[in-house]
Amino acid sequence: MKIQVKVIPNSKKVKVEKNETGSLRVKVDAAAREGKANKRLVEILAKYFSKPKSSIRILKGLASRNKVIEID
Repeated sequence: MKIQVKVIPNSKKVKVEKNETGSLRVKVDAAAREGKANKRLVEILAKYFSKPKSSIRILKGLASRNKVIEID
């Protein structure tokens, strides 16, 4: 399954919101430096979907706020 995700780094609280288009908006409590926000995003989505972290991959947008995520 592929999902479009908009990431908001350096947020005070972690939050996952679903838009009416089916995409997700994720507030991440990590800085967008050295891949920390991406790593934290994978952890948050793994918990949200009740999947292991290894089943979640960032396909597009490693250096962007807009990402395409694949979940096995």
